[in-house]
Amino acid sequence: MRQPVLLAGAGIGGLAAALACARVGVPVQLFERSPTLAEMGAGIQLGPNVTRLLEGWGLQTALQAVAAYPENLLIRSAESGTLLGRLRLGEQALVRYGAPYATVHRADLQALLLQAVQACGSAQLQLGQAITGFDQDAARACLHHADGHQTQGALLVGADGLSSRVRQQLLGDGPPQPTRHLAYRALLPQAALPAALRCQDVVVWLGVGLHVVQYPVRGGDWLNVVALVESRFEDSKTGDRSGWDHAATGADLLRELEGETPELLALLQAMDGWRLWHLQIRQTISSAAQMAQGRVALLGDAAHPMLPYLAQGAGMAIEDAQALGQALAQGGATPAALAHYAQARWQRNARVQRRALRNGRIFHASGPTRWGRDLAMRALGERLLDMPWLYGGP
Repeated sequence: MRQPVLLAGAGIGGLAAALACARVGVPVQLFERSPTLAEMGAGIQLGPNVTRLLEGWGLQTALQAVAAYPENLLIRSAESGTLLGRLRLGEQALVRYGAPYATVHRADLQALLLQAVQACGSAQLQLGQAITGFDQDAARACLHHADGHQTQGALLVGADGLSSRVRQQLLGDGPPQPTRHLAYRALLPQAALPAALRCQDVVVWLGVGLHVVQYPVRGGDWLNVVALVESRFEDSKTGDRSGWDHAATGADLLRELEGETPELLALLQAMDGWRLWHLQIRQTISSAAQMAQGRVALLGDAAHPMLPYLAQGAGMAIEDAQALGQALAQGGATPAALAHYAQARWQRNARVQRRALRNGRIFHASGPTRWGRDLAMRALGERLLDMPWLYGGP
C-alpha cells in the first residue's frame, strides 16, 4: 500500500483500529482533534470477548499491570440490599471462555493502546487536528482539516465518537438524541474508603428507574462507581447534553436515590469528585451500509453508540478494530475490504445495542416486572447472567 488508511479519532476505538491495521502491515495516519490525550472518563468492563483480542495483540502483560480481575458479578437490590444473583468470574471465566473478565480505568486502557501503536512504527498520530469533512472517489479518500489542509489516503475510518463528523457527512442522520438517563461517575482510592465499603467484585444494585454499578480498577487499588438514573427532576432537561458536567455533586445523586438501602447510600456518600453525563442515543444499526460506503467506514460509537447497560461500548469498538484489520489483511485497502468489514460487524453490533436497551428496561423495572425479575434471578442466577453468545465471540 502506497497510501495509508486515515483514521479520525484517537479514543479507544481509533487507537485499537490503528493497532489492528499496523499489525497486518497497513500504514495508518491517525488524527485526533484534542491537543493532548488527556486522562478522562472512568472505568470500563472488558468481557472475555475483549480481553481475548487484547491478549492476541500481545497486550496481556500490559493489561495485567493496570487491570483488576473480579471474582464475581453480584446483583443486589438497591432498596433492601438483598443478594439477587451471582455470576462467577475469575477462574471460571478462564475455564468457560479461555480469557479473563477484567475491569480497567479508561485512561489506562487508552495509554496501553497508545504505547502499542507507537511501538509499531507504521502508525502516525497527529494531535490537535480537527476535521471538517471528507470527499472520496474511485481512487482515494481525502480528509479535510479545520486549518484548511487536506490529507489523502486509501481509505477513511471515522472513529470520532457519538457526534462523529464523518458520520454526519456519510449518513446525514443528524445529531444523537437526548434521553432522561443520567450517568453519575466517581473514582476513589479504596484506601480512602471505610473497610466495609471496599470491593473487589463487580456489584450491580437494581432499583426502580435506576441502577448503580461498582467495581475495582487500577489493579484493584481504586473503586469505580457509576449510578445510572432515569431522572425524576425537571432540571435534568436543562444544560449541556454532551460531555462531562463537572458541577455534579453527591447531593444531586442522593436526591435521585432517596429511600434506597443505607449500605448503598453510604457508598455514594463516601465517594467524591462526581461527574455527570447526559446519555444520548441513536437508532439501532440496521444494515452494513450504515458502517461503510465506498472508501469510508465507521467504527465504535461513530457507527453504533449504545447505552451502557451491557458494558460493551468499548468492547464492540475493539471487536470492530480486529475485524477491520482482518478485512484489510485479506482484501487490501479497497472499498470491497470495507464492505466485508461492515458485513462482518453490523449484525453483532445491532444485537448488543438491542440487548443494552433491553437490560435498561429490566434493570430499572417496577411493579410485576420487577417482582418477576427478582424471582427469576434468585431461581436461575448464573444461567441468566452468563452470555455465551457475547463472551464467546466474536
